[in-house]
Amino acid sequence: MGDVIDRDGFRANVGIVLMHADGDGRLFIGRRSGGRGWQFPQGGMQRGEEAEEALFRELGEEIGLKPDQVEIIGRTRGWLRYRLPTRYQRRDSRPRCIGQKQRWFMLRMKQAEVEFRFDTGGEPEFDRWRWVDYWQPIREVIYFKRTVYTRALHELGAQVFPKGLPPYPDWWHQGGQGEDNSDAEVEAS
Repeated sequence: MGDVIDRDGFRANVGIVLMHADGDGRLFIGRRSGGRGWQFPQGGMQRGEEAEEALFRELGEEIGLKPDQVEIIGRTRGWLRYRLPTRYQRRDSRPRCIGQKQRWFMLRMKQAEVEFRFDTGGEPEFDRWRWVDYWQPIREVIYFKRTVYTRALHELGAQVFPKGLPPYPDWWHQGGQGEDNSDAEVEAS
């Protein structure tokens, strides 16, 4: 099964925001193998696969969790898209991939203690992990994903925290959130 790339060149993908079992807003981020930055688990959808199927497959492949260890507590209404900088685009693939469109899911761990495994899906995506405050991943993800992370956390957070989103950190008001990617888009489905 290969990548699913739409006619505009966006690869279908799922993004996974994993919240700690205590519900205090701490989120899982993993360091990409080889120290290539920090991010949420994510991965491409395969032909014929529904977003939720891709979510659970990627969850197992990337961090070794099974569906019964988490609960889905939110999902984005539509696709969130971002363009890859030219140097990251797959120039020799057909159709050409210029970015990703992602369905985002918010999951909560059912137990506070769990063993994450990075060796269950071939080449490990991550080599380290940690729990961080709710908005911190926006600051740590590669620059061209910041706006998508910002939009995903706002939309999912509104579903998960009915009394209001977690407070913004001090750096938020100093231009530290998502300002680097004007190409991020929301696509209704």
